[in-house]
Amino acid sequence: MKTILLATALTLALSSLHAQATPQAMPATTPTDALKPGQWAWYAEAVPEGPMLMLVSITQQKAYLYRNGVRVAVTTVSTGKKGHDTPTGVFTILQKNKDHKSNLYKDSKNKPAAMPYMQRLTWDGIALHSGNLPGYPASHGCVRMPDGFAQRLFAETELGMTVIVSNDKLSSPQNVVDPTLFAQSVDEKGKVVPVEPLSAYVAYRWQPEKSPFGPVTVLISTRNQTVIALRNGIEIGRSKIGVVGGEPFGSQAYVVMDGVGTEPSQIVPDEMELKWLRVNASASGVAPAAGLDPAAISRIAVPVDFARLLYSSLQPGSSLLLTDEPIALDGVQNMTVLTDEQDID
Repeated sequence: MKTILLATALTLALSSLHAQATPQAMPATTPTDALKPGQWAWYAEAVPEGPMLMLVSITQQKAYLYRNGVRVAVTTVSTGKKGHDTPTGVFTILQKNKDHKSNLYKDSKNKPAAMPYMQRLTWDGIALHSGNLPGYPASHGCVRMPDGFAQRLFAETELGMTVIVSNDKLSSPQNVVDPTLFAQSVDEKGKVVPVEPLSAYVAYRWQPEKSPFGPVTVLISTRNQTVIALRNGIEIGRSKIGVVGGEPFGSQAYVVMDGVGTEPSQIVPDEMELKWLRVNASASGVAPAAGLDPAAISRIAVPVDFARLLYSSLQPGSSLLLTDEPIALDGVQNMTVLTDEQDID
């Protein structure tokens, strides 16, 4: 009888422990700081439509989901452990696979490790997926999420969605309107800044047929004096830019939201302005004001024809990334930009 009672008590204890460790959804009113490892809150029904954006905080071990500028979910996560750090920066979802198996890591049975509801961020192995959440960084670089949250996220997202990973404590995005980053610039003498062509015969390249559908990501590097447009991680356009002065710009990230403004665009006057959401990308990218610095805008020049083509390709969910860091001009493949750490292999 004692043996039966002991076995029953042990079973109940193990069941209780399992229940405590099981990832679970919490009420929408649950404070973010009150979420325990494996817990999340989902209230996306409050904003059923609009472009989505995810912010991942390595410091907090949490991720925040926004739709059309409104926070609609928050979850605990587990990022890369020491030696396998999750790279910080701005990424786009390149691939989705509900039943993905890792080709790099094995599970306890020496079989390819399962990565359910995988959403790839880089082609060298970094992704969002369902996994174990011990309450601290424990992955090989991926962002693990509770299974229930990963399922819901997988069902809601589309290729090209922006995901920002930061070591900083993340705050709410800031609303900005009409970042006129493509306006022609003039130097201190009032002369228009010349834009260097890609070659002696080519001012810019524009090949949208390489990736016809999906949100566009615009990457501007002042170090390379180059702007690159990508769709689903594939380059569809490139141009040289002109830059006035040597002061750093820092790092800035913007996402196009639903709707249009009430004024003509300062980029393309015969179009209405777009609505943008500014998000924090890194410590150096947090601007003191809610809009683009007019001085920064006036320091960058892009060929007018290229700016017009690029502007016409932007839609809700498109992102604009400005950085002082260099980019590999022989091809952008992983769409890892605005990083403040080296990428992992």
